[in-house]
Formats: sequence, structure tokens, C-alpha cells
Amino acid sequence: MTDPPLLEVDHLVKTFAQRGGMVQRIAGGTGLVRALDGVSFTVGRGETLAIVGESGCGKSTLARCLVRLHEPDGGAIRFEGADVLRLTGTQRRQFNRRLQMIFQDPYGSLNPRMRVGESLGEALAVHHLAEASQIPARVAELLELVSLPAGAALRYPHEFSGGQRQRIGIARALAVEPLCLVADEPVSALDVSVQAQIINLFLELQQRLDLALVFITHDLRLVRHIAHRMAVMYLGRIVEAGPTGAIFAAPRHPYTRGLIAAVPQLVPGRHDLNEAVLGEIPSPLSPPKGCTFHPRCRLAEERCRCTPPRLDNRGGGWPVACHLAGTEEAQG
Repeated sequence: MTDPPLLEVDHLVKTFAQRGGMVQRIAGGTGLVRALDGVSFTVGRGETLAIVGESGCGKSTLARCLVRLHEPDGGAIRFEGADVLRLTGTQRRQFNRRLQMIFQDPYGSLNPRMRVGESLGEALAVHHLAEASQIPARVAELLELVSLPAGAALRYPHEFSGGQRQRIGIARALAVEPLCLVADEPVSALDVSVQAQIINLFLELQQRLDLALVFITHDLRLVRHIAHRMAVMYLGRIVEAGPTGAIFAAPRHPYTRGLIAAVPQLVPGRHDLNEAVLGEIPSPLSPPKGCTFHPRCRLAEERCRCTPPRLDNRGGGWPVACHLAGTEEAQG
């Protein structure tokens, strides 16, 4: 019998109102940005799901909706079977413990006026996870868990490098004993060598603590290394979702193929630039009708310009939102 998913997202919708002005008049839009347009997926216990796509596709909005920093306008989020959007009081605080977020900017997410030990100890005290006398020892354990010395507890965030601050942010998230982490571009602000260290830390912690991970990124090189499954977003919608290895081997959506082709390849004589995605992502104030990707797609037909495709298993395989998926033309 298959275990029920830890996290379920069902047709999530989030819309933002934009103030009127020159930009809106030029774009010719309605002043409403549909940042999330019916997003659905699941995450199992101990599983990593990568959410990928270009900047502006709704990845960070999705992350903030999952932890209720933004309140969705429609759809549902279920965690351990409970309807997250209906939780209040003690149940809401319990959910906040179980689903933690790690932010892109490790410095901006830490209080510069609090020592590291105070930041970690505050989380333990607020959620009543340790007696006052036990907090220093627990803080030392958390720092050791992320490969930082116990003496780091006495220092301020500005005394650490970017990679060390991100480790502190991870330790703070782990302090409340979560079941799932939502990591929003957690290594994009770090040097490449430090990125590898943080990614390896995520993998180690996941194995040790059986954590589920929603990993949001635009870097497909990281996705191939860390994720069991991946979901590709475009203008607020998921256009392809499935096993990471299978999608990399045979992507079914033209956008996914373009993203993968655009990843730098250290292979002499290989030139895939002609396979990359055309143009730039349209303004979310005035998205294209039909399939929102059709202005950038070499295979677009008339139906692509008129009818939005559903995300389903057309043509076999994993879900994809493309009218041409499974056709001979698309495979070619």
C-alpha cells in the first residue's frame, strides 16, 4: 500500500493587484498578475521535489504560499492530511513547526542584532522544545549538525561568510524539528564552491532526518543532483512534472527541452544553442492566450494559440501540458 503524501497542493491560485501606471498601460494588461494559476503537486516523506523555471514564473510566490507568508486566493494545501488554509491557533503553530522555509538571502533572514545562539534559542523557547537550562546544549547540537563550531553561538551574523550564514539559517529551521523544508533559491547568492557544500549538507540532513524537501531553483545542474522528482513552471503554471532522471533523458515539453539544452555542457565541439528557449518570458500582466508558451515555441500550431493545454499524461509517460506531447513532430 502506498503511503499518503506528506504535502499536497491542489489547484493553487494567487493573484496580485498592480497599481496603474505607465508600465501597465504599455503592457496593455488588466493590472492583475496571476502569479499562480492552478498549481498542483505532491511531496512524499523523505522526498525532494524541485520546482524549476525562469525568473518571474511564480516559484518564490509558491514557496511563500506553502508556508502561508502569502494567503492563496484559491485551491488547497494539505499537510499530513490537514487543510492548511483552515488551521488557526495551536494547530497553525504546529504546522509552522512542521513546514519550515529557508530563504535565498541568508543575511536578510537573520536578525543582525541577535547572536546566533540567541536566534536558535528563541525558536526552541517559543515552541517549548527545550527547558531554559537545556537550550545552550541544544544550540550546540544544531550548530554541529550543520558543521559549525559551538563557539559560533556567541557571534553575530555579520561575522560569518555567506555560506556560513546559510548554514545558520538551516540550523534555525531544523531547531523546531520540521518534517519538510521549503528552500527558495538557497544557494543562488553563494559562490559555486560553497553551493556544492550546502547542497551536500541538504542531502546529508535529508538522509539523517528523513526530511522532505521542496527545492526551488532556476539552476538545472543542481536539480539533477538533488531531486527525486521535478516540476517545471512557466507563467504560474506547471507545464511538466515527473521523475528527474526520466525528464532529463527525454523531456516532453518544448520549454523543458529548451531549459535543459541551455545548461552549459563541458563537451568539446558540442553546440546546443539552437535548441535553447527563444525570446524572453512575456509580461505576467498580459499573458498570451491559449498555451502561454506558444510565442516562444517552434512547434506552435493554431490550437496552441487558442486553447490552453491541460496537464495530463497524454501520449504516455508523466504529466505534461502540451497539445503536441507524444506526437511524432514533438518527439522529433
